[in-house]
Amino acid sequence: MKSSRWSRVASSVLLIAFGFAAGSLSSLGRVSAQSAPRVYELRTYTAPDGKLADLHARFRNHTLRIFQRLGMTNVVYLSPMDAPLKDNTIVYLLSYPSREAAKASWDAFRADPEWKQVASESQKNGPLTTKVESVFLTPTDYSPMK
Repeated sequence: MKSSRWSRVASSVLLIAFGFAAGSLSSLGRVSAQSAPRVYELRTYTAPDGKLADLHARFRNHTLRIFQRLGMTNVVYLSPMDAPLKDNTIVYLLSYPSREAAKASWDAFRADPEWKQVASESQKNGPLTTKVESVFLTPTDYSPMK
């Protein structure tokens, strides 16, 4: 059941994100903005009861900016609309030039002094996540967006 729910969430996020991005790029008269396909990372965070607002605040006030500074491209951040996921879940998509670039960015993120301080301060009253899922993706050969 959990696998099925995860699959539905992941599929929905990908359709929305890629559809949005493809629509944005097609308005420029082309669909692929670079010669090599980018790597995408779909991440799902589950928050403990009562902590979702704090997790949103940490992303809104700190995390997106730190990601950008460290070479991660913020593509889309989404909240599920239906229970039970709407009460404890954030889903987002990042983009990188390559899988190696993703690894380097995450290594830099984990070592970043600002992130360490933000994480410590935001978790004074307990952790903001109970589960983090990550899936790396690459566009198919028929994808409108490469």
